[in-house]
Amino acid sequence: MLSKTALFQQRFYAQAKKFGLGVMIGGVAITSSTLATAATQSTVSVSNYPLYLLSKAVTKGAAPAKQILQSGEVGHHGAISPSDIKTIQDSKFVVWFGAPLEANLAPTLNKAPNSISLFKFRAFNRFPLRDIQGTPIKNTLDPHLWLDPQNAKAITRALAAIHSHADPKNKALYQANAQKFAQDLDNAVKKVQANRSPKSYWSYHDAYHYLESTLKLNFAGSLSSDHHLEPTASQIKWLSDHRPKKQMCLISEGAPKKGLIAKLNPITVTVQQEDMSGATDFISGWRKMAEQISHCAS
Repeated sequence: MLSKTALFQQRFYAQAKKFGLGVMIGGVAITSSTLATAATQSTVSVSNYPLYLLSKAVTKGAAPAKQILQSGEVGHHGAISPSDIKTIQDSKFVVWFGAPLEANLAPTLNKAPNSISLFKFRAFNRFPLRDIQGTPIKNTLDPHLWLDPQNAKAITRALAAIHSHADPKNKALYQANAQKFAQDLDNAVKKVQANRSPKSYWSYHDAYHYLESTLKLNFAGSLSSDHHLEPTASQIKWLSDHRPKKQMCLISEGAPKKGLIAKLNPITVTVQQEDMSGATDFISGWRKMAEQISHCAS
């Protein structure tokens, strides 16, 4: 039976062939045009804050990656600045998730020869988007891959390979850091999972699917399809009519308005940034989020 690492690399390679991505470097496919462009640059850049936290774990003890989007800017909205474009141009590799998450980077990175989109590789656990009543939407991708611990470990393995090619002298360091990250995250997961029983929750918008298996959560619906949009009266009624238990947990990216809370009561609210923007390292940030959500749902 293949190990998880071998299976990850096998899937990576199969998907690379499917997309015609050419040269394999440590299990990560890099195009020949990327290599040609990369010859004149020396840095690695990453797109958003969760990817920066994962890269930071890999590069501990060496120079960190440059971060394009700031914390709180996952990439759903807004435009990138001229300085961001220059960072992209000056980088050896630019690692991003892809257009389904980072629409504001897509016009630049879809055509950048030095960009590597993680969404192009089918090596990760994936879920579809769900409508506000929890029904999966066909042919969609929930982009919040990093919240799944198995995905987070796979991403760090990919980042270790990319950083190793950009900075060969620190290859052993990057590989060792990725292995330590996997061990430390596994330990964090075990502590969070202790004595957990299945529990239901609501979310303001559906952004926490990748935590459900680990935390034994049951999604009972969301208030809105986007955290920028107010919930409709009909959706509030639907949630109230279909609540699986009297006291519900609501996970929200920001503090809900008092009037909204009054309509949904009795509820307990936990405010969680999907991009982990309040964290200084991935594992402590993930564990804090997981513990607070579990406490809320309990």
